[in-house]
Amino acid sequence: MGVDLGPLAKQRTRISLDQIDGLIVAIDAYNALYQFLAIIRGEGGELLMDSHGNVTSHLSGLFYRTINILESGGKPLYVFDGRPPDLKMREVMRRSEIKRNAEAEYKVALESGDIAAAKKYAAMTSRLTSSMVQDAKSLLTLMGVPWVQAPSEGEAEASYLTMKGIAWATVSQDYDSLLFGSPTLLRNLTVSGRRKLPGKGVYIDVYPEIIRLRDVLSATGLVREQLIDVGILLGTDFNPDGFEKVGPATALKYIRKYGKLENIPELREELSKLDYNAIREIFLHPDVRDIEPPQWRPLEKEGVTRFLCDQHDFSPSRVASALGRISNFKPTQSSTLEKWF
Repeated sequence: MGVDLGPLAKQRTRISLDQIDGLIVAIDAYNALYQFLAIIRGEGGELLMDSHGNVTSHLSGLFYRTINILESGGKPLYVFDGRPPDLKMREVMRRSEIKRNAEAEYKVALESGDIAAAKKYAAMTSRLTSSMVQDAKSLLTLMGVPWVQAPSEGEAEASYLTMKGIAWATVSQDYDSLLFGSPTLLRNLTVSGRRKLPGKGVYIDVYPEIIRLRDVLSATGLVREQLIDVGILLGTDFNPDGFEKVGPATALKYIRKYGKLENIPELREELSKLDYNAIREIFLHPDVRDIEPPQWRPLEKEGVTRFLCDQHDFSPSRVASALGRISNFKPTQSSTLEKWF
């Protein structure tokens, strides 16, 4: 789910792919893979599969999107989730229940011939299994693209790498990385292009955009610790329900007026039922680790072809065409970041 800070993050800079030439971007891998599972589906909402019944939607998205990033000169560094914090288990259970309900609705929609509804519910049923994650890691390795196994939240690790200067930006559709302290959030990198609005016959163009933590703090007049409190009021993965009748404007008003959660008299009773200090601790001091400098290695063209085409039934001509776009790819030295500050 992630915290809904969108209304408070109004200062955004649209960029094109070629503007990340030479820059390392730390990508929240699970966030990207779930996007691919939701978007890349058949006419009836079914997932793409190989002849052995293995899901390939996530591999298709990962392969072609990573090709686009590499072709632009960008240096993707994928960060995979580890064990979620204990406080997230309620959200994990909530998501599982949503998926079960969506699966039932999907079957009903298919039986009734309502393809539009079937597609909508199908996108809500996405599950990422351990074998699918391993396939994603194997593909990245064959492509010469580094990946990191986070000890806990992938977005926290990606944000940490950005804070340390190893990466230029954290890539995610969620805004949680701002609470984790990432100086720069890059949205829409893995979903840019022409997209259909859910439940509507309307298409829009989606562009990569930069959101800077400093701009959000400046616009709201808050410090990061206070922005975390705003996030808790709105609802995070660690308290998904948030607070009743508290939206972005009200949450911001409360923290501006009272400074911090425990000083809000109107919410004292609700706050007494929530371990908000533990949630603050997750964002301020997440479980992360240092890594060796990431290395982008030569593409194993034959290995990628065997993996995608022989094992997972991808089109040999399409894969060959895509690989041809990066066959001479040699990561350049990281571009200067000065132009972004």
